[in-house]
Amino acid sequence: MQTETLKALTPWQERAAETKKPVVLYGMGSGADKILRQLEISGIKCSAVFASDDFARGTVFHGYKVSTLSQLEEQYGDMLILLAFGTSLPDVMQRIDNISERHELIAPEVSVIGDGAFEKHIFFERIAEAEHAYSLLGDDISRKTFELLTSYKITGDLAFLRKAFSLSAEGSKLTAVPDNAVYCDLGAYNGDTVTDFVSICKGHYKKIYAIEPEKKNFQKLIRNTSQLKNIEYINAAAWNSDGELLFSSGSGRQASVSSSGKRVRSVSLDSVLSGAGADFIKYDVEGADREALDGSKETIRKYSPIICTAAYHRPYDYFDLINHIDSIKRGLRYYLRQDRYYPAWETTITAYP
Repeated sequence: MQTETLKALTPWQERAAETKKPVVLYGMGSGADKILRQLEISGIKCSAVFASDDFARGTVFHGYKVSTLSQLEEQYGDMLILLAFGTSLPDVMQRIDNISERHELIAPEVSVIGDGAFEKHIFFERIAEAEHAYSLLGDDISRKTFELLTSYKITGDLAFLRKAFSLSAEGSKLTAVPDNAVYCDLGAYNGDTVTDFVSICKGHYKKIYAIEPEKKNFQKLIRNTSQLKNIEYINAAAWNSDGELLFSSGSGRQASVSSSGKRVRSVSLDSVLSGAGADFIKYDVEGADREALDGSKETIRKYSPIICTAAYHRPYDYFDLINHIDSIKRGLRYYLRQDRYYPAWETTITAYP
């Protein structure tokens, strides 16, 4: 590979380009699709794909006969492994840690929604934006988490991510909620975060608005929270305006606004509330974060609610979304936390007035 091409690569790509070991993928699915594209763009050869024993049997992925790890160890000996799926399951994460003790393992940061990946040169082109977001962070844990996430995203080294997990455990969840609060859950999924909120406030809330576009998730949401009082269910996608959107109904949490799929209703939170107040707004809208925030502008500016948003669907969300919220409402305090997840999913930003 030419020297100029190497200079344009992110360090994990440089390592994969320079190694004499076979480069192999661990996992299949959309994450593996994206990593294979990154390898192809970089001119890096993928030698094989492996999965756990149950998934490997007779499977072919992008023309690769999917092997087990033991089969590849017998064939190659040492390898450079690229982690190509996400998990928060403790036993699976432990398995990944065990593999990383035997082989060099990298977890590339690719976009959860859409294509693309974290790229070092783009990060440094946008360093002023990253530094502005960093300056708004409200505690040392947030600042250290920001630094560790940046190091992880550049290198793909899970050691940085594990340190971020530990920091978040020390800092606990930021869950100060006023009594008698109005809670808005944008991307309510199956009701898990609604029930978390009710538990945190010990049932002392005024009203809950639960917005979820995917029909099966919406049915589970109603079923799982039907015992709650003063809850309004809205089967729609949180957006910057009322109307219709194309929506891809992926499995579980993977449903998202798309260029193809079924038409679904869209709503802005400002429209839903019609001038009424909100005390706490949670966003986990699978990549439509900016649009959903824009649809909440009037509520945020008038009522200064606590804001909690997912910040991992795109590689630069961990500073982009801080800056976006800051453009809507100045003077908020921001806290960055990273839950246990390989790769860096379940990153959250909480903003307090």
